[in-house]
Amino acid sequence: MNKKWLSLSLCFSLVTVLAGTGCSSSKSDSNASGDIVTITHYTIDSPDRTFVEKLIPDFEKKHPNIKIKVTKAPYEQFDSKLQSAIAAKNAPDVTSQWGYGGFMEYYNKGMLMDLTPYLTETGFKNSDYNIPDNVMDIYKVKGKTYGVPVNSYVSLMLYNKDLFDKAKVAYPPTDYEDKSWTFDKMVEDAKKLTVDSKNIAEAQYGVDFGWGERDQRPQYFGGNVYSDDTWTNGGKPSEINLNKPEVIEAYKKIYGLIWDQKVSPSPAFSKSVAGQFGDPFLSGKIAMSVVGSWSLAASNNFNFKVGVAAVPQGPNPKVRSVLYIDPLFVLKDSKHPKEALEWIKYLVSTDVQEKSIELSGGNPPVNQKAAEKYYANFSGIDPAQIKQVYEGAYKYGFESYNHLIDNYSQINELFINELAGVENGEKKPEEVLPVIQDKLKKLLDRVNK
Repeated sequence: MNKKWLSLSLCFSLVTVLAGTGCSSSKSDSNASGDIVTITHYTIDSPDRTFVEKLIPDFEKKHPNIKIKVTKAPYEQFDSKLQSAIAAKNAPDVTSQWGYGGFMEYYNKGMLMDLTPYLTETGFKNSDYNIPDNVMDIYKVKGKTYGVPVNSYVSLMLYNKDLFDKAKVAYPPTDYEDKSWTFDKMVEDAKKLTVDSKNIAEAQYGVDFGWGERDQRPQYFGGNVYSDDTWTNGGKPSEINLNKPEVIEAYKKIYGLIWDQKVSPSPAFSKSVAGQFGDPFLSGKIAMSVVGSWSLAASNNFNFKVGVAAVPQGPNPKVRSVLYIDPLFVLKDSKHPKEALEWIKYLVSTDVQEKSIELSGGNPPVNQKAAEKYYANFSGIDPAQIKQVYEGAYKYGFESYNHLIDNYSQINELFINELAGVENGEKKPEEVLPVIQDKLKKLLDRVNK
């Protein structure tokens, strides 16, 4: 998955990765002979991913005919080394969308194995692993399953209780059904929590609305950058809607928080305080932050009291959270899909998912029974509140665009570059969006031929 919190590590050579991704020479789909086979698990070289190495002895004890080998690469090299391994016919068996690419990009390149017959043969039911149906369905195409979810991040709101207490503003609610908690109410509260000053030492801001990627944010406001067929035809939109009034108005509201309402930090301010703290919210100068739930992992180290809340109700009543679901894939060239699936099933089992919370440093399990332990993993925050926020996010969530749209890394780079002027206050959305519309159409015409 395309997550910014993943730490970058020292680069491994391509030779190391390719040498480690070798599979057994057997061509059969099953291990009928009883021979020991090796399943290669390819991942990011980061503690929140490589922790699976600690689970191997237990798995191999329970599955004496299967050996697990973990190979890894730095985040920025993950996709390129995976593609090189596939081209060299030395592909790993199990991996995920842990680089820049996403599910639909992998699917459209023909990289993924259809797991449906193996799931059916082994009697796999997502309910047996406490995986919600709507989460399992994310990785289905035309009724066929290409991935099994293993971790589930969501959008949520973190807030600085100390700043709320000082301003005598009531804490935001965790209940997604609380109809009083709206986008306008958030802005109203943010104004009370903002100190607009050119002096960085004095300045603070009410809200940092980091909801989704730049092309997904209009969805929260009821605008859709891409045509509806995008979600049913392999992530390839037939139309771009950046010229639609509702999309233009959505971007005006997003960047209006910075330059009109003046309740959100500018990129320059965020960079100045993030340089010291790694995240502008950690600086203690932002009262509310709408962000991915991976930021919860650092909550025990905050220098202020932190709370968790629901994302407020926006103009789109159906979508209030972005889901960032990490699946595990079996690559199409795997010679042992059944054994690979055994490894995946092990990783989503309740006891292993519970164990993985601590080993990974706080990865949220997709297994909802194991999630109870995750909810209690953050000191100073009521587990019931985290659970309520997660359940609301599942109900009102939509999977992150970077997983669902083909060639997303190029699309995302285009939006980042072209919207920089708007984010810096140099241009207006209505000036820039026609330029993106034209460039994006040409990009899609080229890559979707």
